[in-house]
Amino acid sequence: MNSARAWLVWGAAVFAYVVAVLQRSSLGVAGVDAQDVYSISAATLSTLAVTQIVVYAGLQVPVGVMLDRVGPKFLLVLGAVVLGLGQAVVAVSPPHIGVAIAGRMLVGAGDAMTFISVIRLLPSWFRGPVLPQVSQWTGNLGQIGQILSAIPFAAVLHTAGWSTAFAVAAGVAGVSVVVLMLVVRDSPVGRTELPVVASWAAAGRQLAESVKRPGTRLGFWSHYVTQSSGTVFSLLWGVPALVGGLGFSRGEASGLLALLVVTGVVAGPLLGLLTARFPLRRSNLVLGIVSVLGLMWTLVLAWPDRPPHWLVVALVVALGVGGPGSLIGFDFARTFNPLRSLGVANGIVNVGGFLASFVMMFLIGIVLDALHRAGVAAGDPQPLFAWSSFRVAFCVQYVIVGAGVVGLVVDRRGTRRRMHLEEGIEVGPLWVALSRKLRRH
Repeated sequence: MNSARAWLVWGAAVFAYVVAVLQRSSLGVAGVDAQDVYSISAATLSTLAVTQIVVYAGLQVPVGVMLDRVGPKFLLVLGAVVLGLGQAVVAVSPPHIGVAIAGRMLVGAGDAMTFISVIRLLPSWFRGPVLPQVSQWTGNLGQIGQILSAIPFAAVLHTAGWSTAFAVAAGVAGVSVVVLMLVVRDSPVGRTELPVVASWAAAGRQLAESVKRPGTRLGFWSHYVTQSSGTVFSLLWGVPALVGGLGFSRGEASGLLALLVVTGVVAGPLLGLLTARFPLRRSNLVLGIVSVLGLMWTLVLAWPDRPPHWLVVALVVALGVGGPGSLIGFDFARTFNPLRSLGVANGIVNVGGFLASFVMMFLIGIVLDALHRAGVAAGDPQPLFAWSSFRVAFCVQYVIVGAGVVGLVVDRRGTRRRMHLEEGIEVGPLWVALSRKLRRH
């Protein structure tokens, strides 16, 4: 455990996750180009991204069940193969949008097998306080894939064209297949340390038991409220809003996507330390992050006319913190589930942010199209990606994320109640704990 070989295996697995994020986020950079290549509306463009996310979210629990049966290496390799195939299909798809949708569905399927497999790999190779830190680094370093899509992939896209860019991305997925085959093992002895689930019926029972645990649901809602806004921004609507709505150049928009990732890499270790240092206050961290996100979106959307660039940068920084903040959800899953069912628990948690993301992506596209049609009918046509339209469309986040905050608070109470009954641990309100600390000093 915690050996040099463990770090080598982790590095190879993280490389596979970086490649998966590259494939996942490539459409976000290509959103404006996709509208031109396929001559599609905002709703259809959102469908191209939403189908990918729907497949990703829909496969999380089945993949989690498989993960507890076959181990992480098999699914990592299979995921990389499917990712490469999906990007190859997208590369040859123009001008048929249906073919591109099929390709992005394959990307979603391959992506669904990657992250939770990497997370499931970690407890077999690492022990002790380093484990939450490694989990944070895994999620944060994986987001380098967004930088690769925002800069080199975008450069290839805008110089060599759509087909070449996506073909190159498919080739990178092939490289990750080779690395995984050569380096990764399920555990130091080469196989999963715990016995796999005996049958699919037993796997179903583990799934039901995991869902019943309020700690698992707390992880679900934590992921739901912190990750979704940044995912919507980086995977689809960020570049159209920045370029078409706010007048940023394509290069500036790519730079802001890179800033989002860099912020996550910087904030992740700090959040990992806080998670390990204050394990009973993890939900307070989550609520603090979502509160900052809500405040920044309110300032940007309520600003008269167009918000200044510095405020948009501040919003991007806040979105960047949301990414590593969502990894706290997996820490809840690890804490409140036995290792034998950790795969399915991680799958349940990972559904959260992507469920919220695809709902918001689709609704934003619907609102943009509706406002565009209303403007045309009134004789005052606005560009499809006008900032005035985005200001209204982005407000759907308040409804979706707000519902998640309610769920989080409810299941936090259930988790704390169960901890008190089973372990005698009582967690009081944060303000009470702070006042007691001040009195002691």
